[in-house]
Amino acid sequence: MTHHPVVAHPAWLAARRELLEAEKAFTRSRDELARQRRALPWEAVTAAYEFATPQGPRSLDELFGASSQLFVYHFMLGPGWGEGCKSCSYLADHFDGMLPHLTRRDVAFVAVSSAPLAEIETFKARMGWRFPWVSAHGSDFNFDYDAASRPADLAAGRCTYNYAPREGDMTELPAASVFYRDGDGAVFHTYSCYARGLDLLIGTYNFLDLLPKGRDEDELDFSMSWVRHHDRYETPAG
Repeated sequence: MTHHPVVAHPAWLAARRELLEAEKAFTRSRDELARQRRALPWEAVTAAYEFATPQGPRSLDELFGASSQLFVYHFMLGPGWGEGCKSCSYLADHFDGMLPHLTRRDVAFVAVSSAPLAEIETFKARMGWRFPWVSAHGSDFNFDYDAASRPADLAAGRCTYNYAPREGDMTELPAASVFYRDGDGAVFHTYSCYARGLDLLIGTYNFLDLLPKGRDEDELDFSMSWVRHHDRYETPAG
């Protein structure tokens, strides 16, 4: 940062206008990608999934409420973990503020984890979150959408993630899945994304990308290694 070019305003303005053309091209490309995403074919959801919620057992259909669209965030919190994944928690810190806006656009939102409901509720209370969060414990839901893997399947090499075979021993991984319910009550899976595809959900990263240091993760052991649960950051000096 100490050797960054410094120029007079006319030169800065010329460089900024040049970058603006690239930004506009990216925006148009992003809009086209979103159009292609919406044009993907759907698949019917025929499995009868049941979730534990604070209001009692609920089916996938019931998670929609009055909306025709359902956004599911597969939150990494496995049985007996004691606390959720730090990176998933980083994403989840962005959820509460968007809920009133999503409901105005015919969208229901819910986080789903493999942990039993009581463990979810304990961690949710600690973090002070309000968004709907349900348990798929005992259900195939997270397994079917590649957000969880059974140890036996991992050992046998039968698991996939981000639409490719995967290695490793992680039983929980982050994902997002989208569903649509038509006027006859049929439910369809329209989209799922994984790994860097979840970047779009992280408002903090979008802010950092506008700043001089950006995400500033190049020298870290891995991206997000700096992230902590929001109640575990050290208080800044002063």
